[in-house]
Amino acid sequence: MHTRLAVNGDLPVWATILACALALLSLGVLLAYELRRRERGGPMIVVTGLLAVVALLAAVARPVRIAARESVIGAKVIVLADMSRSMALPQNGKSPRADVRDTAVGEVAKKAKEARLHVLGFGDGIPSPLTTKPGEAASRPSNAPRSDLTSALRALGASAEERPQAIVVVSDGRLDDPGEDASKEQLQALGRDLKVPIHTVATTSASPPDASVRRVSAAGAAVAHVQLPLKVEVGCAGGLSCDELTVTARELREDGPPALLATGLSHLKDGKGTVDLAVTLDRAGARILEIAITPPSGDTIPENDRRLLTFNVARERVRVLHVAGRPTSDVRALRQWLKSDASVDVVAFFILRTQSDTPNARQEDLSLIPFPVDELFTEHLPSFDAVVLQDFDAQPYGLERHLPQLARYVKAGGGLIMVGGQNSFVAGGYANTPLAEVLPVTLDGSPGATAADVAAVIPAWTDDGRAAPLLSPLHDIVGEELPTMPGTNVLGDVRPGGLVLWAHPTRTTKSGAPMPILAIGDQGDGRSIALGLDGAWQLEFSQLGARTSGRGYGALWDGLLGWLMRDPRFEPGQLELVSPCVAETQALLRVRLPSTSAAKDMTVEVRRLDKQDVPPIRVEVPRRESSSSSAVEISLPPLEAGGYTARLKLGAGPTTRRDFACESGGDEWADSRPDRDRLRTLASATGGSFHDATDDLSLPLPKPAVVSAERHVVPLAPSWAWSLAAAIFLGVHWFARRRSGLT
Repeated sequence: MHTRLAVNGDLPVWATILACALALLSLGVLLAYELRRRERGGPMIVVTGLLAVVALLAAVARPVRIAARESVIGAKVIVLADMSRSMALPQNGKSPRADVRDTAVGEVAKKAKEARLHVLGFGDGIPSPLTTKPGEAASRPSNAPRSDLTSALRALGASAEERPQAIVVVSDGRLDDPGEDASKEQLQALGRDLKVPIHTVATTSASPPDASVRRVSAAGAAVAHVQLPLKVEVGCAGGLSCDELTVTARELREDGPPALLATGLSHLKDGKGTVDLAVTLDRAGARILEIAITPPSGDTIPENDRRLLTFNVARERVRVLHVAGRPTSDVRALRQWLKSDASVDVVAFFILRTQSDTPNARQEDLSLIPFPVDELFTEHLPSFDAVVLQDFDAQPYGLERHLPQLARYVKAGGGLIMVGGQNSFVAGGYANTPLAEVLPVTLDGSPGATAADVAAVIPAWTDDGRAAPLLSPLHDIVGEELPTMPGTNVLGDVRPGGLVLWAHPTRTTKSGAPMPILAIGDQGDGRSIALGLDGAWQLEFSQLGARTSGRGYGALWDGLLGWLMRDPRFEPGQLELVSPCVAETQALLRVRLPSTSAAKDMTVEVRRLDKQDVPPIRVEVPRRESSSSSAVEISLPPLEAGGYTARLKLGAGPTTRRDFACESGGDEWADSRPDRDRLRTLASATGGSFHDATDDLSLPLPKPAVVSAERHVVPLAPSWAWSLAAAIFLGVHWFARRRSGLT
């Protein structure tokens, strides 16, 4: 219980101040005027005058004694600690900036013992608590992809909790928001809603010796086969000598070493330079580009010498090369379907004469041109998304010598469909060739091997065919029914990783398995399809075709070509990263699965793209309790910085692929320079103070508030007693004045 004296509570503050001023004025007049005019009795005048003034002042103020039980509540102060990846950068080549940050936070807590300190970490979005006890070091890793102070302050302003009376920001100043070009007015607006000063503490003072790729920007979206302009900004700081830097752009590929796409030379001025590069990506989907510099001697942060960027490459149109050996009904039906699809750009060749034909006419008089096999399969092959070989014999037209190139094209990400006929598969001379190695089925090239079965056949659906998303549109139209087709090519067993969708109802392979008629499979980075018949047109022109309005044929080829192009509609599953991958940090991968895959064994395999000798990582996908379509999240072990490809394998069939990049610091490490000026300007604009982490961190924080839990007010005397005392002492003083000769 605390006891103190005070004036009566019903007296306004201004009245108390006025009464005290008048009392002092009276004493001044008494001492300066009356004493000079007195004849005698000076001490009596002073004593009685002083008592009279005090008594009169007490009658006005009516003093009281206050007994109260009080508690002191410190001001609420929020400390915002920067948790972005830039705080993981080394400080003076030793410990990370995060250690300096944690030490500074602890020092602020020690110096501000009277304050109620709340330590929050800010990064990307709403700030979150780091510790419950002031003075404890922050324990959460510095891995936020951004340092967004604006969002953190706005979240505090919008919160329904008690408003802070001061904010302390501990950072290196390399903020994403507010940006480097933020004006003083914009910085003032940050503290306007909270109406509190923002104090700043800089963790870093000097820039480390570092050359880096600071920013990569693309002019527009990435489209396959279309040149993509890139603008690369590089920088050099910390005393490094950088007049020019060589910049390279490479694509990380699974089928071989990185492919060099472009190179350029950047001339630096004031530690900054740019270079324009133009790259062309031939394959659609997620592709990983490495933008790197050749660092100068003395570079202390090699991790930001390259950026690994994921480009989602789209297709303007699917470019298909359709090569047919002769104009059959099946060839005509496929060509018409390809031409009717506006999303397909088809280049079609029909072989109407061979090289051995003798037309008995001059070359300039012939309307038929020779098949441009050399030009197509050397110069223009990479520009096609898919190649369709339909009833085509390779040997007579000189394609045989280009089969290794065609096989490499498939493994590098291209698509291949071989359609049956009397000149396809074994009959076309493809057995024991490099192209046979990228087909999803084996071909028997032994002497006397049967090339075709001419007996009419109705393909049989396999369990995998019924469940395959690429055949779901066809199955929805025709159900289990398929038309009778005029014979099949003889195919061997499906290769590992392949899947049989249609099988022969009676014929078997050497292993005793039903002979494949329609099979699909992965081949390196690409895919291939084997359709061992030339009667698919019956889906359009037959009794079944009439009942279904011929929609089955388009549904079949839409699924086949869509699966070849990795259309998500026809994939057995989907893979995506929950958040960007950070090196040496556990990544989370979301697996979306269709209902048909609930009973299958599911595995995700993660393989390094830029270091292909590193063993792959395999993670089992947990089985789902229900068969409904859902997403499953799996944790990947901490990965090194680099490019990766993740493959989802369902059972024994083809995989679903997703490429992604894993960086050490990303945008946060691209520019390692601290920005103390931005912190100093922020503090000045909001009425706060700027400090270095090595300074005395006794910040000018608000004083604590005193709260009374129990309060008793007792007058020292009744009001009439104070008035009586004032009257008596005034009378005595008047009598003393008369005795001293004053009138």
